[in-house]
Amino acid sequence: MEHIIFFLSILIFSVVLHEVSHGLVAHALGDPTAKNAGRLTLNPIPHIDPIGSLLLPALLLFVSGGQTTFGWAKPVPVNPFNLRDRKYGSAKVSFAGPASNLGIALLFGLFLRFLPITELNPALVPLFVNIIFLNLILAIFNLLPIPPLDGSHILFPFLPSSLEFVKTFLLRYGFFILLFVIFFLFDFILPVVQWFFHLIVGF
Repeated sequence: MEHIIFFLSILIFSVVLHEVSHGLVAHALGDPTAKNAGRLTLNPIPHIDPIGSLLLPALLLFVSGGQTTFGWAKPVPVNPFNLRDRKYGSAKVSFAGPASNLGIALLFGLFLRFLPITELNPALVPLFVNIIFLNLILAIFNLLPIPPLDGSHILFPFLPSSLEFVKTFLLRYGFFILLFVIFFLFDFILPVVQWFFHLIVGF
């Protein structure tokens, strides 16, 4: 039980920063919707999704024997018509979320890589490792070009009109594709996460 609470705490911290980053970039690009909704806060309560932030992560932890988890917070509201950059603004806002998770992973990873373990409280090592690993999962998974993940909103502005059918197909069947990936292909994402972890941390 303590193990699940530990992982959920890291997850909630990470997904809240993910969503706040979306809102901050949207606000910087001219859309105050998230700010007006009170979502530019690190207080987790306005961001928690009962299923994505609590139920599913706890279930994945239980099923995987505490080896991995995944989840999300309530998406921050964004009005793309308010963005000054009408063409690529949505892509910038969408990329901000995964970028924040990559930033967290890099920050804690460089601490582990360059700060001698003897100078670091040994109790912090597993904490840092879990923060890095979980944020890499969030970043890489969210970059998949499957609606409603951020990767699809990054991809769509760059699709030429000749590939409009790809966007239509993904919007129509994205939810089912996403469920298939979560339950049957998630293990294929983990080696990619492990490779990035080794690249950043060095072990």
